[in-house]
Amino acid sequence: MNRVCEMTGADFPLFAFSHCRDVVAAVSKAGGFGVFGATRFGPEELEEELQWIDAHVDGAPYGVDVLVPEVIDARVAGLKDNSERAAAIDPSYRDFAYDLLTSHGVPSERELPPLDDRKGITPENGLALMEVAFRHPIRLIANALGIAPPQMIEEGKKRGVPVAALVGAKEHAIRQAEAGVDIIVAQGGEAGGHCGEVSTLVLIPEVVRALGKAGYDIPVLAAGGIMTGGQMAGMMAAGAQGAWTGSVWLATPEAETSETFREKMVAARSRDTVRSRSRTGKPARQLRTPWHDAWDAPDGPGTLPMPLMGLVSEPSFARIEQAAAAGNAEARELVSYFVGQGVGLIEQVRSSRQVVQDFREEYLDAVGALAATVGME
Repeated sequence: MNRVCEMTGADFPLFAFSHCRDVVAAVSKAGGFGVFGATRFGPEELEEELQWIDAHVDGAPYGVDVLVPEVIDARVAGLKDNSERAAAIDPSYRDFAYDLLTSHGVPSERELPPLDDRKGITPENGLALMEVAFRHPIRLIANALGIAPPQMIEEGKKRGVPVAALVGAKEHAIRQAEAGVDIIVAQGGEAGGHCGEVSTLVLIPEVVRALGKAGYDIPVLAAGGIMTGGQMAGMMAAGAQGAWTGSVWLATPEAETSETFREKMVAARSRDTVRSRSRTGKPARQLRTPWHDAWDAPDGPGTLPMPLMGLVSEPSFARIEQAAAAGNAEARELVSYFVGQGVGLIEQVRSSRQVVQDFREEYLDAVGALAATVGME
């Protein structure tokens, strides 16, 4: 047992972030710790998803990850709902997305479909999801995109639920510690989704040292590019208490990803990802496609701030997936998702349970090999 296992009830400190409830339940039942990504859901939908997890996790511990952004772009700060946000998007952005999709044979429309006001990455939506999460027997709640909100920290301490915060730099870790979080997830630039620029190999010891020098005894989880138990062992040798993983679960049959994307993952190299603002409005690592090349090109329109960019991109990617599933080879070129550079280590589709087992065995092999180098077996 180590500290994060003691805090969360996990048997093995392998934390699996996923938007799919099936992955979360399978990982937790296999001895890891599933963390359900709540951001794509509204409060009522999240309630249904967590009820399902409660009924299928067999009493094993799990957590929830929400996004409560700390910094709001001034261009969207005064927009009160998704109708106003959609109206604030210049038609040229919608036209650009329409032209890009139709050039790849993807049926599209120029008008944006309406989005429920309870959805989208905004502070109020994140806090609403947090309230739902705390109604369930979670053993961890995590926040990204800035300092964990006071409401989350206060409620976590009241309920005995550890609060984790994702950071991409040592100064961010210190700010989170000052705010009172219980676990730091130090995420390197190799990671899928929103990430910084410092590599995991540098970030982990940097954060661990910075916290120690500042007098904070807070456990650190390593994140970013970790796809094997050997990598996990290396990060723990550098001071981490476990691994926070995401991309590796996208190549499981339980995941929310499409068959087309899983096939692209197996074929991809680590250099096939890109850190781009063209899906959410903030830098996020994804599988690179002509979508990213077009939006990020010097002669492209540039990107919109969060959450406006998502109002354009998410309906577009839904149409892309539908067209690809129907056999459109050109649409397949545009199929993408948030995935890290570790995608180059994906060689096959495996069940979530098998991934946990492989991590355990690889971890033990790596620890044994390290021990042997100093005469300890």
